[in-house]
Amino acid sequence: MKEIKLKVLGMTCEHCVKTVKNALYGVEGVSEVEVSLQEQTARVKLEESVSFETLRSAIESWGYRVVDEV
Repeated sequence: MKEIKLKVLGMTCEHCVKTVKNALYGVEGVSEVEVSLQEQTARVKLEESVSFETLRSAIESWGYRVVDEV
């Protein structure tokens, strides 16, 4: 298992937080997700085989923007 922290832009409310969480939990291999509206970040625990690009695609498909791994 590994943990990464993503910088997510475009979240403005708790509904956004829930949407980003659900998007990440929809990725096979993700085991835990914490999303911070205040910090505009998502901390993800996942299997080694899951790529940054897969996580980015899952979030960006909902209209948010992932700018970097923090």
